[in-house]
Amino acid sequence: MTNKRCVWAGDDVLYQRYHDTEWGVPLHDDDKLFELLILEGAQAGLSWITILRKRENYRAALDNFNAQKIALYRPEKIASLMQNSGIVRNRLKLNSVVINAQQFLAVQAEFGSFNQFIWQFVGGAPLQNVRRDMSQVPASTAESDAMSKALKKRGFKFVGSTICYAFMQATGMVNDHTTDCFRHLEISKG
Repeated sequence: MTNKRCVWAGDDVLYQRYHDTEWGVPLHDDDKLFELLILEGAQAGLSWITILRKRENYRAALDNFNAQKIALYRPEKIASLMQNSGIVRNRLKLNSVVINAQQFLAVQAEFGSFNQFIWQFVGGAPLQNVRRDMSQVPASTAESDAMSKALKKRGFKFVGSTICYAFMQATGMVNDHTTDCFRHLEISKG
């Protein structure tokens, strides 16, 4: 007997593995938070499965999401990334990676960690939602609105409220597994 999953996990094994092991699990590691922030920005206008399938290519192309290295990327590096068919070749998105790395480092310097800064938008603990089906899951919330506004004020790019809410879901800041999904109870118990 297989466990019931959120409908969006579908039949794709990669998607199911992501759903079962990562999505909605509270994440506090700055490097992983940065990776997901960049990947969520890359997703803008695309499906998450597209980005998930390119994740390893992104890791290779972007120095394993090392913010210190990315913050120093020059236009020549962006030009070479634009030739990489393994990632989304959108100049605005690629330029935003450099800007976001620089701002990420600034937040770390100010708050001691990006984790300390970003989790304040949910009061430091995951919000445990009770959604019977995906139609009840919003595209954004007051918390994602506040996060988006704060990130934009600091100069981050590709951090609209919808992207921020997807980031909150991915990093376990909110538990949006539907109540019939086996992960909902597991995550809500911590």
